Amino acid sequence: MERLECYLVLNSLRLIGPARVRRLRQAFGSVEKIFSQSASALAAVDGIGQKIAQSLREWERNFDLAEELRRLVELNVSVIDCEDERYPKQLTEIYDPPLVLYYKGDLAAVNRRGVGVVGSRQTSHYGLETAKKLSYQMAYAGLTVTSGLARGIDTAAHQGALAAKGRTVAVLGCSLDLMYPPENQALADAMIENNGLLLSEFSLKTPPDKQTFPMRNRIVSGLSGGVLVIEAGEHSGALITARMAADQGRQVFAVPGRIDNPQAKGCHRLIKDGAKLVESVDDILAEFEFLFSKVTVSESRRALPEDLTDEERLIMEKLEMEEIHLDELTRKCGLPSARMSSTLLRLEMRKLVRQLPGKFFVKTD
Repeated sequence: MERLECYLVLNSLRLIGPARVRRLRQAFGSVEKIFSQSASALAAVDGIGQKIAQSLREWERNFDLAEELRRLVELNVSVIDCEDERYPKQLTEIYDPPLVLYYKGDLAAVNRRGVGVVGSRQTSHYGLETAKKLSYQMAYAGLTVTSGLARGIDTAAHQGALAAKGRTVAVLGCSLDLMYPPENQALADAMIENNGLLLSEFSLKTPPDKQTFPMRNRIVSGLSGGVLVIEAGEHSGALITARMAADQGRQVFAVPGRIDNPQAKGCHRLIKDGAKLVESVDDILAEFEFLFSKVTVSESRRALPEDLTDEERLIMEKLEMEEIHLDELTRKCGLPSARMSSTLLRLEMRKLVRQLPGKFFVKTD
């Protein structure tokens, strides 16, 4: 078997997670060599044992690799393994990165600066509107909004990001051939059409259950530079994501709510424990300010389109990847204010420039 096929098989075996696969790979030198070992050799590896070794030797009883590969083509689903150079770097930093990622859409969406947005499925009008508003503003500012496509806060977060024509990533708690909840199929399609991404680590035909959702949560937090919690009860799964984010070294944000709202208790507890209280998008952007200036030389010297007008080219040459206020940009370009505004609007429409809160502008990346 090829490397990716080996990972697909290992990923389908419920007794073997990323940590055990890592031990096996270290013991035998490569993931391909795992399948040529005897049951006794496999069982001798620390943390494996006879039961897991036997499941490895008999994997064909429980997983139809040929059918999985056929269905991937049929459904137009792509897949990468954890050794692929396209695998998201930020996921390699967590303790148990997924062995494989099944995806639909633009994989580059996960390589952008992102914030995970999570919260209750049973939410108030305030929670939904706050999720939409903050996600809209973050996406408009250039951040990727990552969530789980669940009902409630997740759905509102994806909708807000799409309304801003920004990028949004959904990490599913089931396989990509089973949409859950089913009413979000249209939302998922819209995300793909707008350069977004649907992700799952689960083999095809894997339904959602009590185990898959917590597993999904570590990917949401792992892909993000920080996690924003909007409305979460005391036992909400969103608090699990927040804890995972903290364990992974990510910033945790929380929106306060009414003191008599049970769905606000989780957020209030997070704030008491040190999460950053969010009253506006500026509280989030302030934490991510340093990310706007982290670009490579190749990004900052990207070739400009040939059909730019002289004024558009002047602005693009004066505008750096780091944000700059409109007044300062106008001074650098020496153009009248009215002409600056109309030219910047054209550049925004072409998605070459993005306006940030406070009349700051930055090149898109």
